[in-house]
Amino acid sequence: MLSYVADLDKRMFCHIVSFTQRHGLYAHAKRVSASGDGHVYLYLSVGLMLTHAQGQALFNLMLASFLVELPLYLLLKNSIRRTRPCHALVGFESGFEPSDRFSLPSGHTAAAFVMAMSVAQVYPAAAPIVFLWAFSIGGSRIALGVHYPLDILAGASLGSGAVLLVHPVI
Repeated sequence: MLSYVADLDKRMFCHIVSFTQRHGLYAHAKRVSASGDGHVYLYLSVGLMLTHAQGQALFNLMLASFLVELPLYLLLKNSIRRTRPCHALVGFESGFEPSDRFSLPSGHTAAAFVMAMSVAQVYPAAAPIVFLWAFSIGGSRIALGVHYPLDILAGASLGSGAVLLVHPVI
């Protein structure tokens, strides 16, 4: 069963990368992925904290959630040590060099879901937009060749779980 799941994961990865290449979406995937870099969350949360009544609640929820998510992310990534597809698949060249060697879970996706879940808790009307954006971050990481689909699912679960764990306490 485990080998079937791993094989399906690789086939889905190849399908998504092939689709990206066929439709010329690589540059778009790089831009979407970059929108999930950490500094974006800081700027947005501090900006809302300074300008909006609910901004402090968002900032507090995000900060506490990242304090839970980040150590778990590092523990999982360095324990599981799944090699990224751009380094594992023979003959595959992504043209995008990730910041580390391991892929499970996706840190970009985990962080995007911390952000999306936090925003959805504080500003429920924005939920569809922020979740679409978070899923796009995950998809872009596959399209760039640095994550398998299960890495994205694990990152989304980790980020969402951290917020759901912290939210009742904050």
